[in-house]
Amino acid sequence: MRGPVDPALLRTFVVSAEELHFAHAAKKLDVPRSAVIAAIRKLEEILGYDLFDKSAPTTVLTDAGVAFLTDAKSQLSRSAAAAKASVAAPGGKAKASKGKGRAPAVKGAPRVGKRRQSR
Repeated sequence: MRGPVDPALLRTFVVSAEELHFAHAAKKLDVPRSAVIAAIRKLEEILGYDLFDKSAPTTVLTDAGVAFLTDAKSQLSRSAAAAKASVAAPGGKAKASKGKGRAPAVKGAPRVGKRRQSR
């Protein structure tokens, strides 16, 4: 592999490889099927080899795809661990609301505290 790959592409590939069905992977990722296929094509273009066998009657990983799957899973777990380590500790100074303290006036509604002027 030529350096780090976008984690979103890796996640799409891993889910697609585990499901072995692009429509099911798309549903699991909550994206359109065309987006999954486009992501796989982009990843194959970056890597320079096919990950799925396009001549097979069903969705099947190539030998290179099987090898890349383990690499992709390890890279995703490393990036998740790095993201978890970089999260700041919760807490901090609480800030008060800077609102006026009452609801804004609505056009045409009577103003609170104001008497209606008689004629």
